[in-house]
Amino acid sequence: MISTVKKAIRPVWAARAIHKSAVEVLKQPAPEDTITASFGKFISEIKPQHLSPVVLHRSKRMVLDSIGVGLIGSTTDVFELALQHCQNMYAPGDSSSVYGHRGIRLSPILAAFVNGVATHSMDFDDTWHPATHPSGAVLPAVLALSDMMPANNKPSGLDFLLAFNVGIEIQGRLLRFSNEAHNIPKRFHPPSVVGTMGSAAACARLLSLDPIQSSHALAIAASLAGAPMANAATQSKPLHIGNASRLGLEAALLASRGLEASPLVLDAVAGVAGFSAFYEDYVPQPLQSPGNDSHMFLLEEQDIGFKRFPAHLGMHWVADAAASVHKILVGVGPGTVSPAQVEDILLRVPKSKYINRPFPESEHEARHSFQFNACTALLDGEVTVQSFTPAAMNRPDLHALLSRVRLEHPNDNPANFNRMYGEVQLTLVGGDTVKGRCNTFYGHWRNPLSNDSLRKKFRSNAEVVLPSEKVERLIEVVEDLDRLRDCRNLLSQLQ
Repeated sequence: MISTVKKAIRPVWAARAIHKSAVEVLKQPAPEDTITASFGKFISEIKPQHLSPVVLHRSKRMVLDSIGVGLIGSTTDVFELALQHCQNMYAPGDSSSVYGHRGIRLSPILAAFVNGVATHSMDFDDTWHPATHPSGAVLPAVLALSDMMPANNKPSGLDFLLAFNVGIEIQGRLLRFSNEAHNIPKRFHPPSVVGTMGSAAACARLLSLDPIQSSHALAIAASLAGAPMANAATQSKPLHIGNASRLGLEAALLASRGLEASPLVLDAVAGVAGFSAFYEDYVPQPLQSPGNDSHMFLLEEQDIGFKRFPAHLGMHWVADAAASVHKILVGVGPGTVSPAQVEDILLRVPKSKYINRPFPESEHEARHSFQFNACTALLDGEVTVQSFTPAAMNRPDLHALLSRVRLEHPNDNPANFNRMYGEVQLTLVGGDTVKGRCNTFYGHWRNPLSNDSLRKKFRSNAEVVLPSEKVERLIEVVEDLDRLRDCRNLLSQLQ
């Protein structure tokens, strides 16, 4: 009898469930009306004519700087480890080149990986706001994919720049959907998330994927994204950029073969996290397709930040503040700063645990240490590539200064690259105090490097690996990139 009653009731429950499911389906937006679809449509339909002269100028500066830091990065230990790993995975005869290594070619995916590692191996690559390293995740993928294409079908320089700018734009748009993203990160490294999405978008554009395929490329990339901040200041941090470049390219290639993923990955769907898994306060907006109208790229609204020395961006404020103190002391003293003069060093900086490293033990920790960079600038008047060598790091005078450092975190100094400042106050043995403050360092997007300064940095980096004539040719090729029929001239100069 009980069994009979159960059988009679089941169809009623089933009918209710079916009705409820139908109501939920009706509430879902049409596929073409979703935020995810709007991004896919933008990637597929954006055209070179939407790139303004300002965007072309700024993005070519980014390309030049990124190549330069990638070339000098190809001399580092972490790059060599990554390259050996990739060479052992694949046999010779692959199609894509490696920064600074003539005769070595890898599969496009692994070339994107090792060149991404090179770009971030010294923390010398560009930075944007909200916080990420935009170029290193995108440029190696676009270069590797261009290398992969047949010689008679290489992208034009303008199509190359369009793909690159699409990758930058998608990163910026996603970051602006979250207030949390505006601050120095705590949970995960942003380029491992938005960089992967940007790489996928750039490669989807270069492959001429349709809007649906482009949406799938983004959704596939979201499943390959993310890396924890615990690996900051280690040899593994450069892998974040390498993987972002590599996995974004892989996502676009998979989408081009027909692999599908969630059509709602960028939408806010209650109870099912898509991109909101990375940012809890994620509030997305559709990305308008340009159509026949112009499109205002975010890069036109806000310039990029270029680093003058290879360290975390936050170090540039304290280094410039400390350099101004050095200048004052040298002007009135014996020509050098001696620890014997210094009673106390107070740094007023934002509160950010992973860049508060009183006694760094490796070059990677030193690149993420307020204390190290401030004391180096106090001693030498500047921080340079050579500041992170073992000889420079082990100087007794440097360690003596490090032992005198204290940190304060004023309430008006947030962990935000657009609002922070760096202040260095020295108390001398006689009781006098000397103070230096930096609100905006030279190289910040509010105070960008001049073309002469950017080229000086590029030459210094690239000439570690390439002969000077090839370095000068690279500068010319990048400057003329939007006028090149195809990008073979650029690809041929990188080894």
